[in-house]
Amino acid sequence: MPALMIQGTGSNVGKSMLVAGLCRAARRRGLSVAPFKSQNMSNNAAVTPEGGEIGRAQALQALACGLAPHVDMNPVLLKPETDIGAQVVVQGKRLTTARARDYGQMKPRLMVAVLESFERLKAAHDLVIVEGAGSPAEVNLRRGDIANMGFAEAAEVPVVLCGDIDRGGVIAQIVGTQAVLPEGDRARIAGFLINKFRGDPTLFDDGYRMIEAQTGWRGFGVAPWFPEAWRLPAEDALDIAPPRGRDGLHVVCLQFSRIANFDDLDPLVQEPGARVTMLPPGRAIPGDADLVILPGSKSTRADLDFLRRQGWDIDLAAHRRRGGRILGICGGYQMLGQVVADPEGIEGPPGETPGLGLLDITTVMGGDKSLRLVQACHATLKQAFRGYEIHIGRSDGPDRRRPFAEIAGQPEGACSADGLVSGSYLHGMFADDGFRRAWLTQLGARASDLGYDDGVEATLDALADHLETHLDVAGLLGLAR
Repeated sequence: MPALMIQGTGSNVGKSMLVAGLCRAARRRGLSVAPFKSQNMSNNAAVTPEGGEIGRAQALQALACGLAPHVDMNPVLLKPETDIGAQVVVQGKRLTTARARDYGQMKPRLMVAVLESFERLKAAHDLVIVEGAGSPAEVNLRRGDIANMGFAEAAEVPVVLCGDIDRGGVIAQIVGTQAVLPEGDRARIAGFLINKFRGDPTLFDDGYRMIEAQTGWRGFGVAPWFPEAWRLPAEDALDIAPPRGRDGLHVVCLQFSRIANFDDLDPLVQEPGARVTMLPPGRAIPGDADLVILPGSKSTRADLDFLRRQGWDIDLAAHRRRGGRILGICGGYQMLGQVVADPEGIEGPPGETPGLGLLDITTVMGGDKSLRLVQACHATLKQAFRGYEIHIGRSDGPDRRRPFAEIAGQPEGACSADGLVSGSYLHGMFADDGFRRAWLTQLGARASDLGYDDGVEATLDALADHLETHLDVAGLLGLAR
């Protein structure tokens, strides 16, 4: 079955969005199409219906294809826990935690799983569109590579190279990539395209022809900046749109060093009655904050220490004294308690860290990771909503008698006696339109009639239209073999 791979001249050149748009364009041509990324590095993960996890970008690409996310779409997921180590998830399940230096020795074994997943997708669909990782120009990593040219060679997939003109130097990006690639890898690249152009694309005509002449590669077009990209789930916390005004409910989210599943905030960003601030390190929590969110974290105890180094523990106590509300989600929920204990050293050195003491609960890391889609009901609003769990650890204590929600009649999460502080393990709750409206209304905010999922679908259609207008999509899909 045919396949095509989009590689980039670097990270964050727009590969994920290009693949999503091409997937939607192929689907609209009547093809059964699936996305694939052999190796992704992200703490922003999605839970699949079979109880696995993959990168959030591949879940969005699956949506563009009209498919449920599946672990075969991202068989290797690396979730950074420290600057030199990451949790290794293979076909949806945690395998181990590995230091960067040791990870290379695992790659031959991981390539077996990668090719297994790819072959299953090929057998089930008319077309597979593959996303690379980072850049093939990192030729020092070519030996044992499973993410770029190593995979393309093993799977015999043609490659199109994407350059990002917005960051500058796009001619050098593409020509330089060709210059450092070994001959076999250069031959596998069938063409190039330019992404993220601001202004009149015809102004780059001379540069475009220069790239064609220098490389001998076919050009597939220049894609202008896609202004509606902020309406799609963010792959990077830095991609979350800044506040659009000064009015409405002020929601402040603390930007942890190992922040995870921050796309929980995307639906709130689009609400006209709310403004969301992603608070970077070194800045105090604003005094006008109405709600402070402690988001998920890949390393709860390490991010508790990080939080304290910013002075945010003092700011949170003052915020609560002023009557401000606090919501902890997943790792943020664990931080709100009395203690976070990790006796087995699952997330780092064994030990325990004092919590913020804003909820009377204690968390112990251990046991199997909880990975599941859920239907829940908010305990006080009596509003049903959908969400998902993706966490290790169990939390218990007196404040659990006031649960955040119920799942199949069982309590979930906890709330303080005064109702100002609450925590939950459930991600994705704000994507549920009914719950988001009820939640905002109880906080005194103006809730809109925003249909979040419908908006994502409409934006994927607009992205496909955008690519069809500016790129040779038929030529790109025709490369697949």
